[in-house]
Amino acid sequence: MPAKKAAKKAAAKKEAPEKEVPAVEPEAPAAKEAPAKKAAKKAAKKVAAPKAEKSAPKPPKEKDVAKAAYLNYMDRTAKGLPGNQDSDWHAAVDSEES
Repeated sequence: MPAKKAAKKAAAKKEAPEKEVPAVEPEAPAAKEAPAKKAAKKAAKKVAAPKAEKSAPKPPKEKDVAKAAYLNYMDRTAKGLPGNQDSDWHAAVDSEES
């Protein structure tokens, strides 16, 4: 079977006249497209990487504030200054936020 197909193809080639195809030279603008594509890819990469936005500072944890309030209490009593636990706590919150 393959021999018959090959014979038909050979006969078809003999009957059809051969066409001459002129050689086509690449145009100058096509050569300039490659650097433009590279530049476009670089620009796309720069845009694709968004900058990390700064988030708001987190509030201090209660455990940290409690420790600072205790240290305020110890310092206050060692120096013999007047005050109470509320003033120690508020001072601790103020010192933790800043």
